[in-house]
Amino acid sequence: MSSIDAATDREILPWGQVGAATRSLAESIHDSGYEPDLILAIARGGLIVAAALGYALGVKNTATMNVEFYTGVDQRLPVPMILPPSPDLVNLESAKVLIADDVADTGATLALVHEFCGPRVGEVRTATLYEKPYSTIKCDYVWRHTDRWIVFPWSADPPVGQGRSENE
Repeated sequence: MSSIDAATDREILPWGQVGAATRSLAESIHDSGYEPDLILAIARGGLIVAAALGYALGVKNTATMNVEFYTGVDQRLPVPMILPPSPDLVNLESAKVLIADDVADTGATLALVHEFCGPRVGEVRTATLYEKPYSTIKCDYVWRHTDRWIVFPWSADPPVGQGRSENE
């Protein structure tokens, strides 16, 4: 289970919990009866989530979409931006697409990707590890709800060769 750092009031998800968290998320998707044809990862945070969901749900068809929004802790661009290349969603008019990300914070990134996919595919649903109460999009599948800043294990340390983490 994730923990709260009392000193910083941040929620911390350790590597050792990622497998159980994504498995629980996959079980809720499976239990709902939804069977996605494609899992679309929002890079970068959604890559690990999407891969784990793909294995847990037996979905081999995956794609990635790069969206830039956050530039640091509580620092973001005015609006999220889709970075090239965009996935080619041809011949997917009847496909069920599951968009996967690590967190629905403002919800702007998920809303943008949902809007991008909507007219091109049959059905779109969203899955995240965390959802914030003020997110503009309410995800179909969520592992945990929190209003804290989340420290994910894949972004807790700075890039190799750089200084302190953006999460410190």
